[in-house]
Amino acid sequence: MKRLLLMRHAKSSWKDSDIPDHERPLKKRGQRDAEKMGKMLKSKKMIPDLIISSTAVRAEKTAEILAKACKCESEIVFSDSLYMAEPADIIKVVKEHAKKQKTVMVIGHNPGLEAYLQIMTGKVESLPTGSIAYLATKIENWGELSSEEEVKLKNLWRPKDD
Repeated sequence: MKRLLLMRHAKSSWKDSDIPDHERPLKKRGQRDAEKMGKMLKSKKMIPDLIISSTAVRAEKTAEILAKACKCESEIVFSDSLYMAEPADIIKVVKEHAKKQKTVMVIGHNPGLEAYLQIMTGKVESLPTGSIAYLATKIENWGELSSEEEVKLKNLWRPKDD
């Protein structure tokens, strides 16, 4: 069984309208939420074996803060393909980078993450900033990942949850 954690980047800042979208930083709240979600993953023993993140600044910082908070020692892979990715792009990136890892985390953006979640699980769920969806599938190998495989939404955690 494989576990896939989908995380929408934490809350970003819109303070400077001259900054290109790709370069927007995290707000202080986003930094706190990323740390909180990392600690939550650690407490649930759901530390990713691999984190794959969009190259947008807000996603990269979310990945770095979360990894530190959950004590994830694994490499973080940054992929341009996850910036504003469609569901097919997410599948392709996971297949490309995930090998024998049991738990893989993808940090990206909406609407692609919500669309991916719906296609893979049949569930329509909102993923506010900083949220993590925990998906499980019985595939043995990440190369088998496709929208045809049975994938279950096991849990959904949002930063505002206690």
